[in-house]
Amino acid sequence: MRQEEIWDADAARRYDTPGSGMFAPEVLEPAVERLAELAGDGRALEFAIGTGRVALPLAERGVPVTGVELSPPMIDRLRTKADEATIPVIVGDMATATAPGKYTLVYLVFNTISNLLTQAEQVACFRNAARHLTPGGRFVIELWVPELRKLPPGQQATVWHSDTGYIGLDTYDVLRQHVVSHHFRFDDSRRAQLFRSPHRYIWPAELDLMAQLAGFELESRHADWAGADFTAESRSHVSVYRIPAGR
Repeated sequence: MRQEEIWDADAARRYDTPGSGMFAPEVLEPAVERLAELAGDGRALEFAIGTGRVALPLAERGVPVTGVELSPPMIDRLRTKADEATIPVIVGDMATATAPGKYTLVYLVFNTISNLLTQAEQVACFRNAARHLTPGGRFVIELWVPELRKLPPGQQATVWHSDTGYIGLDTYDVLRQHVVSHHFRFDDSRRAQLFRSPHRYIWPAELDLMAQLAGFELESRHADWAGADFTAESRSHVSVYRIPAGR
C-alpha cells in the first residue's frame, strides 16, 4: 500500500489519543521543550506534521511552525485545532516537498523517516531538510533502533508491546531492510482490529552517513528527549544534526 492509502481518515482519527500514549504529558512535554530550545528565535519546519501532536504545543511556546504532510485526512484533523494562518501546511512528500522561506530547525518525530521505504528516499529527505535550513540550522530525528538481536535464526517477528486490549509486533525482512508494524486492538468479543504500516529500518551509523551526504554533522545523540545517554541497550534515539555555520 502507498503511504497516502495507509494514513486515511480512520488512521487519522485513531492517531489522536489526548492525554495518553504519545500524547501523554510525560512523553510530549520533553520533546516540545527540547525542540523549542533548538529552534531558538527562528522558525521550525515539521516533516510529516500529522494531526499536530508536536506542532501545536510548540507553536503555543512561541515558535512559528510550518508543516509538510502527505495525508489530507491528517491535515483535515489538524485543521479542527489550528487554521492555516496559525500553522501553514504544504501537502506533499517530506523527501521532495518545498516550504517557503528558511528555518533554524527541521524535525521528524516518532520514527517517521522510516515511512520512506528506500534508502534513496531517506537520503533525499536529509537533502530536503538541508535545503530548508539556515547556516547553523539543525535537523532532528527521533527513531527507533531495529531489534534484530531479538530474532533467533528462523524467526521473523518480535513482540514489542503487549498490554490489555493491545499487542504490537514487527515482522522483519532482513534482506530488504524492511519491517511491517502490526497493531492488534481487541476487547472481550471475538473480533480484533488490525492496523499495519511498512517501514525501512535504519541503523544509527547508516543515518549518520545519510546526514554526511547532505552536508550535516552529528551534534548530539541521546536515548530520549530528556537527554539520557544513548547506549547499546537503548531502544530509540533522538539525533541532532547541524549544518555547519560556514556553509
